[in-house]
Amino acid sequence: MITPSTEPVHLDHGLPPEVRHPSAWQAAEIAQSTDWVERLGECQVAEVENAVRRVENSRIDLASIAAKDVPLPTLAPRLRRVLEEVLNGRGFVVIKSLPVEKWSKRQAAIAFFAMGVHLGNFRMQNAEGHVLGHVRDLGRSSNDPNTRIYQTRERQTHHTDSCDVVVLLCLRPAKKGGLSSLVSSTTIFNEMRRRRPDLLKVLMEPIETDRRGEVPEGAKPYFTIPVFNYHDGLVSAIYQRQYIESARRFPDVAPLTNAQIEALDLLDQLANDPSLNLTMEFEPGDIQLVHNHTILHDRTAFEDYPEPERKRHLLRLWLAPHNARPLPEVFAERYGSTTPGDRGGVTVSGATPTIPLDD
Repeated sequence: MITPSTEPVHLDHGLPPEVRHPSAWQAAEIAQSTDWVERLGECQVAEVENAVRRVENSRIDLASIAAKDVPLPTLAPRLRRVLEEVLNGRGFVVIKSLPVEKWSKRQAAIAFFAMGVHLGNFRMQNAEGHVLGHVRDLGRSSNDPNTRIYQTRERQTHHTDSCDVVVLLCLRPAKKGGLSSLVSSTTIFNEMRRRRPDLLKVLMEPIETDRRGEVPEGAKPYFTIPVFNYHDGLVSAIYQRQYIESARRFPDVAPLTNAQIEALDLLDQLANDPSLNLTMEFEPGDIQLVHNHTILHDRTAFEDYPEPERKRHLLRLWLAPHNARPLPEVFAERYGSTTPGDRGGVTVSGATPTIPLDD
């Protein structure tokens, strides 16, 4: 449990006020509720299957697909309500009941894409231009500075992705492990403000984060954005501890100060506190939507099945909704823009959007 603050309440170090928002939750209040679970009915699953057949039986180019190309008469309005909860409510939702076991991998990918296009614009997730990501162990190690942790079986630790909303579809879970953990970065902000406002102030100052070899033309191999950013009455987080540390490999990046290390350690301590975070196990057909600006997400290390066809496999979308929150201009260094609907993702020279359905 988190110990009470011993910091005098008047020593706020010029910080923004405590954030009172639905995204500032703790584990107990979330775990006792099922409000964050949305189960699809047979009719809505049928709409998705009709959309898949529509794509398979036509020459629709998925790279330029629009919502009108894959109508979901009753599911689309429900998805918009889900998105509202993700963007302006608790910050995450899990959708269940997609029958991925009876679909081919290609059909599941098309179904996921057809649902995603009703939520926002797709953003490229890596230097290869993938707008549909495949999250699985590629036998790599995070010790390789050009490897991103989702390509390994290692624990990811609590972090954000470089987009407004990340969406995952579970095709196959791991043999053991690979659990998802979510924690409110808004709650962490509030708790740090109460306990150690001096350390919170450190995390509201610019800090370098490694791009892991995916560098836009003319940019540095790292970006420099505070972990916590207060803008327009909202606090938005951007965080990946391992990449903050690996940015120290560049000669023009200074070592972390003692204050920065202490602040990052406290953030991680709070993120790992079971009274704050919510852990869940993915089942085939589960879709998890997470708002990166208010939620940190983690994945535990996992053990895979030896058979290739049984190995853990998730699909991923990075989305830019048109109704996303305002972001401070400093986010443009990583997001390319702060314009809702046209920001986020990884953009490097020569990359064009590609959709690897069968990877």
